[in-house]
Amino acid sequence: MNYKFIKFFKEIKKDDVSIVGGKGANLGEMTINGLPVPPGFCVTAEGYGEFIDYGELDDVVQFLIESLDVDNVDALNEISMEIRNKIMSAEIKPELEEEIRSAYREFSKSISMTDPEVAVRSSATAEDLPDASFAGQQDTYLHIRGEEELIKHVKMCWASLWTSRAIYYREKQHYDHFDVKLSAVVQKMVNAKKAGVMFTANPINNNTDEMMINASWGLGEAVVSGSVTPDEYIINKKTKEVIEKNIASKITMVVKKKETVGTEYVDVKNYLGSEYVEKECLTEKELNKLIEMGLKIEKIYGKVQDTEWAFDSDTDEFYFLQSRPITTIQNKKEENNEGISQEKLKALIKGLPASPGIGRGKVRNIKNLKEIDQVSQGDILVTEMTNPDMVPAMKKAAAVVTDEGGRTCHAAIVSRELQIPCIVGTRNATDVLKDKMSVTVDATRGVVYEGDVLKEEKTEETKVSPVQIMSAPITATKIYMNLGEPGLINKYKNLPFDGIGLMRTEFIFTNMIGAHPMYLVKTGQGDLMIEKLSEGISKVAQAIFPRNLTVRMSDFRTNEFRGLKGGEEVEPIEENPMIGWRGVSRYISPEYEEGFRLECRAIKKVREEYGLTNVTAMLPFVRTPEELIKVKEIMAEEGLKQSKNFKIWIMAEVPAVVFQAEEFAELVDGFSIGSNDLTQLVMGADRDNGVLNNMGYFDERNESVKRALKILINAAKKKGITCSICGQGPSQYPELAEFLVECGITSISVNPDTVEYTRRLIASVEQRMILNKLREI
Repeated sequence: MNYKFIKFFKEIKKDDVSIVGGKGANLGEMTINGLPVPPGFCVTAEGYGEFIDYGELDDVVQFLIESLDVDNVDALNEISMEIRNKIMSAEIKPELEEEIRSAYREFSKSISMTDPEVAVRSSATAEDLPDASFAGQQDTYLHIRGEEELIKHVKMCWASLWTSRAIYYREKQHYDHFDVKLSAVVQKMVNAKKAGVMFTANPINNNTDEMMINASWGLGEAVVSGSVTPDEYIINKKTKEVIEKNIASKITMVVKKKETVGTEYVDVKNYLGSEYVEKECLTEKELNKLIEMGLKIEKIYGKVQDTEWAFDSDTDEFYFLQSRPITTIQNKKEENNEGISQEKLKALIKGLPASPGIGRGKVRNIKNLKEIDQVSQGDILVTEMTNPDMVPAMKKAAAVVTDEGGRTCHAAIVSRELQIPCIVGTRNATDVLKDKMSVTVDATRGVVYEGDVLKEEKTEETKVSPVQIMSAPITATKIYMNLGEPGLINKYKNLPFDGIGLMRTEFIFTNMIGAHPMYLVKTGQGDLMIEKLSEGISKVAQAIFPRNLTVRMSDFRTNEFRGLKGGEEVEPIEENPMIGWRGVSRYISPEYEEGFRLECRAIKKVREEYGLTNVTAMLPFVRTPEELIKVKEIMAEEGLKQSKNFKIWIMAEVPAVVFQAEEFAELVDGFSIGSNDLTQLVMGADRDNGVLNNMGYFDERNESVKRALKILINAAKKKGITCSICGQGPSQYPELAEFLVECGITSISVNPDTVEYTRRLIASVEQRMILNKLREI
């Protein structure tokens, strides 16, 4: 059957959010990329629109919503209920209903089952986007069987677009209610023995080198809703080692109802046995499998992901049920208690810190939803566990404290998005914290104290302002900034930097292009790469113009290139890709030259078509002058001829460049010292090897590394070219910064969070050097 309103997962890609919503698009993308996903299909957003039009509901909803004050809880609930009742009583267009029934029959046949149980999940076209991912805005229905129940629950999904929490969220996020539509996801039900969530970055400390996994018995609803405190694992992504493990007392679990549709909560002790309450959910083998799955999905998407998973007791396999970008990873500044007056602190309860910060106020102990209107601005919301209907009250709260839940539950996720302190999993907060009690919630450490304490001395405002930029110290050594994701430039463009010393194109490849350059060449889609690459570069160049933007051409290693679409077809497998086929050796090889030419054409487009002549090209991992000459010839053929108006830099990160520094300096306009790779290769110490790092081998301050740095700087000075360094070494070690400035380095490029600090550090170093010279005179 040719469907108008149905899309099976195998037909859906991540870019199809407008068709099947965020959840549906991600399920399709995971399916296409070979990740384990229970099969299914989506009733498209167009189908929802057809339902609304056929039932003539648009004008009715518009009338009800236009004068609504969403901060009036009673009015919000009343309007929400009226809209949902009208949706549930409306008829579905016969053609649409038949498509849903037919798709269910086709799906059943494909998995060799009659009337299989399915999960019906809602997927809004504005849900799970990078700037909009409040947990639980629409509803999910589990263990649904048969055509009649399916039709009923698809309508319930459509109605859930108009719950009070969803209306409130859209209003506060400034979404037009009528631009948002809803797709219903129909997916084979997993008979979950255990389930949970996995963040491929640590959402508590914003560390992207760690991942967090939560696990509990039964269906994942218990973990996501926070009704159970799950087992929690923190993993080092580089070593895949568990660096923190908390095994919880898992008292309840969610299971399928025995006789009716849906799910129910049961006691773990009675359902599985008393030993399962304290028993660790995941075996070592299962945990390792999940870690590998997490690393793979992050690689596919090119960004950190918030996923839901389940372990099917029928197949003994893991499945992904959902994936979306983590929206709360940011450089949050922890409240610092240094300088606090000496107070007598009385700790009342402890729990898991879920959203850092300190909140003070009067306790509002909420037992049920009818009491949420009692929460006033600045109160401490204390409850057994929040749910999506509590979001309006949470928005008013100075902090949230719950009895149950792990650090990936509803309360935790929403609090992080609202940027309010939150502690979960205290077990007894609702018993200990009495209504109207004055408390201080230290959610950085997971403790609630009696009274109004932990008062800090006032500190200087940290936001960047024009006055701060003008008052930033002037340095002879230029302070550049490193940048990865082009979309972040507006956040950082007002920092006091002199230009961008390193923009990594890899983020554009993974986030905007998503395919291997040679795959695009072979499939005739080279223009797509030129367009997307130039779009990402020009966004940054325009934002900082006329300051210089140094764009490092692609520096993927073979294992990373294989992760892009089509990569496995064209990339070899190397034992040690870190020192393998990368950088200029790749550009000049017949196997990749055409891909490099696409990169050159993108740079040319930015400079000539967009007029952004502040763009400099930088070549990574150069090994010999001969290959450098050859790659410059290719660039010239593509219209990027080195000249006064177009500069070419190289990354100085291979010892061979150090030994022939003057020869290389004759050929380029600048060096950018890649201190990580240079230290690794000089010391023979893998920069990702924790053992060697702990023993001190990987350290830019090592005398051998410092000698290499000085040789490069001296060669650059002799030939009159720029010499920069991109890395955190100078801002991490003041003595290294002083050494580099004394040697005469022309610029230092650091990450955004240390730009201001590094500028002040270098200013003090330069001032001290001047004073020392004056004393010598």
